[in-house]
Amino acid sequence: MRIAVLKERAAGERRVAITPETVRKFAALGAEIAVEAGAGEHAAIADGDYEDAGAAVGPAAETVKGADIVLGVQAPDVELLAGTKPGAWVAATFDPFGRKDRVSAYAEAGLEALSMEFMPRITRAQSMDVLSSQSNLSGYKAVIAAADQYGRAFPMMMTAAGTVQAARVFIMGVGVAGLQAIATAKRLGAQVSATDVRSATKEQIQSLGAKAIFVESVAGIEGEGSGGYATEMSEEYQKAQSELVSGHIAKQDIVITTALIPGRAAPRLISDAQIASMKPGSVIFDLAVAQGGNVEGSKPDELVVRHGVTIMGYSNTPSHLAADASALFARNLYNFLSAFWDKEQGKPVLDEEIGNAVRLTQGGEIVDERLKG
Repeated sequence: MRIAVLKERAAGERRVAITPETVRKFAALGAEIAVEAGAGEHAAIADGDYEDAGAAVGPAAETVKGADIVLGVQAPDVELLAGTKPGAWVAATFDPFGRKDRVSAYAEAGLEALSMEFMPRITRAQSMDVLSSQSNLSGYKAVIAAADQYGRAFPMMMTAAGTVQAARVFIMGVGVAGLQAIATAKRLGAQVSATDVRSATKEQIQSLGAKAIFVESVAGIEGEGSGGYATEMSEEYQKAQSELVSGHIAKQDIVITTALIPGRAAPRLISDAQIASMKPGSVIFDLAVAQGGNVEGSKPDELVVRHGVTIMGYSNTPSHLAADASALFARNLYNFLSAFWDKEQGKPVLDEEIGNAVRLTQGGEIVDERLKG
């Protein structure tokens, strides 16, 4: 069983899909590991570290030659996978809805694409969930980046010259990223509030010491979709939510937006009029900017100033914490494959529940029903 890992080639991608830690763990299962030279450079992993852990390091063509499984952060282009075994698995993120052309190319090449974004949100798959591990770091980084951009201190400070008031931070969307953003802002000493369309998150917000901002006038709307994701809300709820947020957002110094719906463009949470109501010098960090943005006028990797408010967001937030993001991503991949490792066959054998959830292509065809047609 040969497992190969290539250098990431997507613009701005600094992560890597394997670390010396997981090289050793895969080797303990009996796998042979090959890593392209320079793959871990941006994640502070030298080629020698991989070699010391037992991996073979070399050029891309040699790395994938005869590979049974290829691991990636972002799925490599099919052209890079020439030389892998027929039907080789590729476990990575595929952006299946946004890059259907890539999924089709994998099917035509006879490769088995395993999309880590489609990992089901069930208890036994939590340790395999790359979206959660990377979102956790994204929530942290969003607050740190916004704090750096903000021209004032976060905590209340009592000095002989007077008192510095604590920054007011508002988190919109309380999934994994939002919860980490709340916790980080609290640790920095800010006054934190948060909102979400899912009423079940209210207790989570309060448990972290933040103030929950929820629409109370529209009853019977839970906002809970399948797998713990939020769903799009009715026009009635959206109107009530907009009115509530408009009054609250005008008092905030920093706003972090985190709302995403799988397979859809990011929902618009903040309008230009709401931005105009904020104080000059305020900062908005749009974590969904790469998927269309929660904030009107936000642009990936650019600082946009509107009405004196700075709007920012990264196209690849976890990549800004490449070492830690790589370590978590690599463990997710190891946990995924090792959970199904068959000792007698010397390879992983996926079950139906998780295997069918993540498998996009097999036997030269697209097999995921969501992507057919």
